[in-house]
Amino acid sequence: MAETSLIIGIDTGGTYTDAVVIDADLHRILAKAKAITTKGDLAIGVSEALRMAIAGVDGFAPASVRMVSISTTLATNAIVEGHGSAAALALIGFDAAMEERSGLGAAFGSMPIMRFAGGHDHAGRAIENLDEEALRNWVKTVAPDVTAFAVAASFATRNAEHELRAADIIAAEARKPVTLSHQLADTLDAPRRAQTAVLNARLVSRVTGLVAAVRRAMAGLELSCPLMLMKGDGSLALADVVAGRPIETVLSGPAASLIGAQWLSGLDDFIMADMGGTTTDVGLLRGGNPRLADQGAEVGTWRTMVKAIDLKTIGLGGDSEVHIEPARALRLGPQRVVPLSLMAWRAPELLALLEADLAQTAGGALLGKFVVLPFGAITQNHTNSLTLREAELLSQISDKPVALRRLASGSAGLRTISNLREKGLVQICAFSPSDAAHVLKLQDNWSREAAVLAAKLSARFATGKVVDDVQLNLFCLDVWDLAVRGTVRVILEAGFGIGVDGPLVEAVAKGHGQLGQIKIQLSPTLPIVAVGGPVKVYYPEAAKRLGCEVVFTSHYDVANAIGAAAALVACRVVLRLDGDGTGMFRLTGSGVPANFGSATGAIKAAEQWGRAGVLAMAALQGALKPKVKLTWIKQFMPDAKNDDGLLTAELVAEARGLAV
Repeated sequence: MAETSLIIGIDTGGTYTDAVVIDADLHRILAKAKAITTKGDLAIGVSEALRMAIAGVDGFAPASVRMVSISTTLATNAIVEGHGSAAALALIGFDAAMEERSGLGAAFGSMPIMRFAGGHDHAGRAIENLDEEALRNWVKTVAPDVTAFAVAASFATRNAEHELRAADIIAAEARKPVTLSHQLADTLDAPRRAQTAVLNARLVSRVTGLVAAVRRAMAGLELSCPLMLMKGDGSLALADVVAGRPIETVLSGPAASLIGAQWLSGLDDFIMADMGGTTTDVGLLRGGNPRLADQGAEVGTWRTMVKAIDLKTIGLGGDSEVHIEPARALRLGPQRVVPLSLMAWRAPELLALLEADLAQTAGGALLGKFVVLPFGAITQNHTNSLTLREAELLSQISDKPVALRRLASGSAGLRTISNLREKGLVQICAFSPSDAAHVLKLQDNWSREAAVLAAKLSARFATGKVVDDVQLNLFCLDVWDLAVRGTVRVILEAGFGIGVDGPLVEAVAKGHGQLGQIKIQLSPTLPIVAVGGPVKVYYPEAAKRLGCEVVFTSHYDVANAIGAAAALVACRVVLRLDGDGTGMFRLTGSGVPANFGSATGAIKAAEQWGRAGVLAMAALQGALKPKVKLTWIKQFMPDAKNDDGLLTAELVAEARGLAV
């Protein structure tokens, strides 16, 4: 085995943690493994997956591993499900209308938000001084109730002085993580930058926890190589750098899947569909290159400003919660639950609890639902932010399932459980598509006995009567069909490149080849490469309804981990040049703005700053001998004869290289 020829890829999903060992020189997968994701202590699941994968490599030696690389759906899943740590937002130079446009007050009503004097204009000139005293007093007041801060200032991408000063004040007064909007996005639109900064701040503890967990697992296996983290644009960076900017890992999992799907299939043109336990992600590869989202990654209802592969993500997975609406209609997701078949596989005593619920004639929607601590949580997680009622309920929950109806029979109790769930302190166990698939014998990795009992409870609640075996199968087929229909719709949206809806799309999604007297077929022109654990349960039928080819590669179930191992380091710096028509030029985007008396001098300085800046960033992120590409986008005045007639220009400096 060649020295340092091995790369280990890890993917931590909502249900499973995957690990693969590949030989980078031979382009070969040596071993793979899956372990249940232990959200209470991620190191447990990561260690188990790593240990099983390493055991599959003959003559393995820790010194032969060049790097360990992680992709993760933790950030994506947290945003889709509305989870995250408590954060506070400081807005500098914002007015009330700008704050309202961010949508953050409505989305996070309890989040402390405060506006402060300061900010800059489009040329990077200060509008007024930052009100440091007011900021300092506010930080002292809110710090005990939050885990992180976000800061957004007007035109911070042109001059970040006030954001940087605010970070110094918050660090001195609160000693808690601070997210600055200009470090996450290089474009304008301050309200959306504020959105992105808040989402990042709410995710910091989750991703830093993941990095710490992987490091503990590596130490236990005597792996001392560099640790890399996959970003949503499909590139890698040293984990310690990305841990402070976890929003950059949004869509990390599906970005890794896209790279892994290409690595496995050898195709350069396809639609990638990645289905996990919580989400379905669909993206396109054309000519071997993924398309980046010009306006930032879209996740659930949020459009961030983070550069990411252009993917459509919806809250649809094998473990999506099955909701039974008041009119007996079925709905899936967007939140994930622990499938009852999985819970019984881990805790067989759940079977007796399900039998007890079946014997009940009252309880309705609460029957067949249970609460447990996150897998791997040895002791209960206490935090200063818990109310007395939350702490009381949490004390009654362990790693063994407890019936939801016994913990919270009224609306107040259910709200308390919901709050604990949002904080990531408990998990709900309930009926899911994975359970329906077990009943239908389309899936067999967990407890089918528990799945049947759970399906009987859900079907009884949905129909208002006890069902026989035929009716039970029909009910489970309806749940499975909902997942297939959602799959078809998201593939069509990715193929069209726009949101689609209406009777034609719905007819195709349902598998109806005719509407009225008209035959209907909507088929992608590219093959679908389907990856992720559950895809063989749903995608053969989805491909049939779409009339297109579906490709299941070897190792399709660990494509994320493979993509994490196969990716490169990539980063970019954007600088802006503005001319005033008199021969003067102002350069912004790299520290304090600078003025130049000629276009030649301004362009030369921009290229020097851009090259130096992107190389420094590449070195920080772990690139080995990166190559730099400089791209100018110029707009000239009507009578311009040369660069002295520049109106505006943007320099994009990009660096790409192998990971350390």
